[in-house]
Amino acid sequence: MKEIPSGLAGHLAGKVTTLVHCWIVTRSDGVRLGFTDHDRPIEVDGLACLAENGFEATALASGPGLATGGGEVSGALSSPALSDDELEAGYWDGATADVYLVNWADPAQALLLRRAQIGEVSRKGEAFQAEVRGLAHKLEVKQGRVFAQTCDADLGDKRCKVTLESGPYLAEATVASVDGQAGNEPGELIAAGLSDYASGWFSGGRFEVLDGTEAGFRSEIAAHLVEGNDVRLSLWQAPPTPLAIGTAIRVIAGCDKRFSTCVAKFSNSVNFQGFPHMPGTDFVLSYPTRNTGENDGSALVS
Repeated sequence: MKEIPSGLAGHLAGKVTTLVHCWIVTRSDGVRLGFTDHDRPIEVDGLACLAENGFEATALASGPGLATGGGEVSGALSSPALSDDELEAGYWDGATADVYLVNWADPAQALLLRRAQIGEVSRKGEAFQAEVRGLAHKLEVKQGRVFAQTCDADLGDKRCKVTLESGPYLAEATVASVDGQAGNEPGELIAAGLSDYASGWFSGGRFEVLDGTEAGFRSEIAAHLVEGNDVRLSLWQAPPTPLAIGTAIRVIAGCDKRFSTCVAKFSNSVNFQGFPHMPGTDFVLSYPTRNTGENDGSALVS
């Protein structure tokens, strides 16, 4: 049961109230930012909640029992605390939000209404709209293993056990040239220092920027292609701003989750977390036919 502070309770019991909402958001990189739908900054929990973005919120619905509730907030990209580049870089993906009811005439009178998580964020021009999900949505996430022919472990995790800190699976290089990094299209760049690796070695792997203005940016590598003396990397997500020539980067080998790749590329068959000999859909839906010599009861895999 939520307890309302005595000062705020007295204010709510009055005939005139001065109430606003404040949001304190903790991004995936640990940065805490405050926003309010009031017309001036308000300090809550030791953090200034800014008013520059013109925050507006829909009603935050709550369902019965453990049903997932939520709502939406919208505003303008008009504050240094909320930039287009940071949204593009994914710093707001999965951020947590604390929603407060505050007496703006006496900000010490504040009540934490709920904790939520930022869901899908969309943009249109200089405006943005963010989905606010109740924490109960985490209970809807499917748990447990998936039985499939491919591996369901992440390369280098405690189930996979491949060591990525050194050896042929991790390399550091620099940016030699860039191409097509504007907008939402996958970026492409030419990397220097990866000439010892064959085409496709880093396809499906991870890419990280080590220095410069975009230090810390990460993306999955869509394709790794050697073209003569050039090594081209295509990224699924382009950096918010083009990388400068000479920027240090780190790349990690990719894995397509197949048993043959686990054996040939990583020599890690003993830790393969899939079921490579499990019959596929075609086999399950097939039926025996006469005089083919295929239904003699022998093993499918020798």
